[in-house]
Amino acid sequence: MRVAVAGCCHGELDKIYETLALAERRGPGPIDLLLCCGDFQAVRNEADLRCMAVPPKYRHMQTFYRYYSGEKKAPVLTIFIGGNHEASNHLQELPYGGWVAPNIYYLGLAGVVKYRGVRIGGISGIFKSHDYRKGHFERPPYNAATIRSIYHVRNIEVYKLKQLKQPMDIFLSHDWPRSIYHYGNKKQLLKTKSFFRQEVENNTLGSPAASELLEHLKPTYWFSAHLHVKFAALMQHQTMDKGQSTKATKFLALDKCLPHRDFLQVIEVEHDPSAPDYLEYDAEWLTILRATNDLINVTERLWNMPENNGLHTRWDYSATKEAINEVLEKLNHDLKVPNNFSITAACYDPSKPQTQMQLVHRINPQTTEFCAQLGITDINVRLQKAKEDQHLCGDYEGQDDVEGNDSGEEPSEYNTDTSALSSINPDEIMLDEEEECDDSIVSAQSDLNIPSVELSSDQASDFSASFSDIRILPSSMTVSSDDTSGSPVCKEGNSGDPVDLGDGKDLTTVPLKRLSDEHEPEQRKKIKRRNQAIYAAVDDNGTA
Repeated sequence: MRVAVAGCCHGELDKIYETLALAERRGPGPIDLLLCCGDFQAVRNEADLRCMAVPPKYRHMQTFYRYYSGEKKAPVLTIFIGGNHEASNHLQELPYGGWVAPNIYYLGLAGVVKYRGVRIGGISGIFKSHDYRKGHFERPPYNAATIRSIYHVRNIEVYKLKQLKQPMDIFLSHDWPRSIYHYGNKKQLLKTKSFFRQEVENNTLGSPAASELLEHLKPTYWFSAHLHVKFAALMQHQTMDKGQSTKATKFLALDKCLPHRDFLQVIEVEHDPSAPDYLEYDAEWLTILRATNDLINVTERLWNMPENNGLHTRWDYSATKEAINEVLEKLNHDLKVPNNFSITAACYDPSKPQTQMQLVHRINPQTTEFCAQLGITDINVRLQKAKEDQHLCGDYEGQDDVEGNDSGEEPSEYNTDTSALSSINPDEIMLDEEEECDDSIVSAQSDLNIPSVELSSDQASDFSASFSDIRILPSSMTVSSDDTSGSPVCKEGNSGDPVDLGDGKDLTTVPLKRLSDEHEPEQRKKIKRRNQAIYAAVDDNGTA
């Protein structure tokens, strides 16, 4: 099965699908599946734009609304997670996942699905320690604080994913797992992006929650975005029992959707030929959702997940065979994800702009149907009930002052926050510029999670012939001696030997080629307009 993976989409669906068409013409066959690693920007109308955490001058409609309205249809099944620049009010309608447009599926706050027997999981958002232990308390209309916190990862989602026991094939996260840079060409990474050095040396670059999931799930592939760079790594997992075979995860981070940028990767993934060619729910994941339903928290109260410390009557919410069978019976043994997309908000009309469109906290019929089938609670229903009963903490519109907490509860298990970095990523959106309007959303330190990275030359040799913005990831990812020296990848044997995952080929000597007449621009030392690149349709040199 040919799977395409995209980095930060930034609403550029037309360009991504056009690039896929190019890949199909020049590749061995059609693309079966597209995976997007966040900043998808499922913007339906002007109200959605106001819920996106970017300065007003970067709020552009882009092309998603055409797929939402039915004017266009995604040519390939598309699965995505949320990032930190999203139409958060739209995604909030689907906390457990669902269709945002025909053939375009959102995994939810966290989720696991299957396609052709391939198990795909993901977690949306980025990590911030000060919000990690809060509940999902945000609802539209958002204020200056909640428009940011809405996309911050919560411990409940990580806890659910850590209940999984069955093998994971592919996992998606927006920000990188912390420490993953130790398993790739760190030397070249720091040479290319020197402002990473302090975070890398302090081991504060990336998400500790994602790192915890990486160690627990040990997926075959892990894909990320957020840093607007292509970077590959190979992580060999330690085994607890000597009899167990060693597992390895192929990590790949991708760039943003712009010309001459490495934003798309096509890989060959083994699949079950007898499995259905439609999207399926994952029975184990559904069982965990049902088991953890009572753990839903829609307040700002800080709390810790149940653990075996004598304070909780239950701490293991993993799925038993009996519980899985019970879920299957509730679904009549039909795990097919229903094609039940419906339009829930007015669609953007270029001929009739509506700048004053009202923000509404909606209940999505897909979520209602899913919760009724599984017997779980829609978080949005709980939020609306909490508002009606005045159970939310304080005045919702006055939540700008609730960042501090004097509850005296236990500190977060993660004592390092990446919300205030010593270095600045010149390739990321800065939200405190002088020309920003009064309704600016966040400061540079509070929104800028992690700096950017660029593809290393040694690591680039792990990818075969390419064209424009596409790389083909071989079945083997070879890590050079620069990668393994001083890193935990190789604990036995010569650290200078290349690591191979099965096809016996050492690709470190294969040059990176382009199949088009375009030339890769040299590394740009100077960025004239720091933020334009992300939300402009042209690159720095003005090429369309």
